[in-house]
Amino acid sequence: MAMKVVILAGGLGTRISEETADKPKPMVLIAGKPMLWHIMSIFAKQGFNEFIVATGYKSEVIEGWIKTVKEPWDIKALNTGLNTQTGGRILECMKSVPGERVFATYGDGLGNINLKSLIDFHDHQGKLATVTAVRPPARFGVLESQNGLVVRFGEKNQVDAGWINGGFFVLEPQVASYIYSLDEPLESGALPRLVEERQLVSYHHDGFWQPMDTLREKVDLERFALLNPPSWLARL
Repeated sequence: MAMKVVILAGGLGTRISEETADKPKPMVLIAGKPMLWHIMSIFAKQGFNEFIVATGYKSEVIEGWIKTVKEPWDIKALNTGLNTQTGGRILECMKSVPGERVFATYGDGLGNINLKSLIDFHDHQGKLATVTAVRPPARFGVLESQNGLVVRFGEKNQVDAGWINGGFFVLEPQVASYIYSLDEPLESGALPRLVEERQLVSYHHDGFWQPMDTLREKVDLERFALLNPPSWLARL
């Protein structure tokens, strides 16, 4: 079944302001291509090539870029407003395709999510929304001490870090009714409401996942992009 992919691309990207003074965060280049292009590639490689890009900050940059894309993708930019929050942006996109189930993801995270497995899990659970749970990247070395004496020093193990929201949602059309306003974040509005009604499940992804919140993470993604295939397209 064809499903449209909503990509949140309207935020200010203030945590990586060195890159976002003149463009939205999803337009930051990784190995010569915008982050947005890499996100779309994850979906397109698995047969999903209809995209709704929720724009806001510097929307004209994304609109201009879409006109240059040579891949056989169906991309629509929907200007969801400068100050609209993540919930509001998703609401506007869902209103543009009433009655349809959609994928939704952030414009700043890459992962080799198996979308067929994600949909199969969602269907099996029979709930209104599924979020992909990921391990946070191991950013810092770990130091353990006893009475001031260091007893272990080394790399942090991702398994120690628990699970976090990695994006890559499957949302049934009814989720729109859980979003109450444009200025409401998805994470503190609709998602807790869905939890309250036992309508949100998590699909655990143990493979590659990496956000781009800092310049250091951008450099990491540049390195992963040089692999053949890039880490977010491996084993798809």
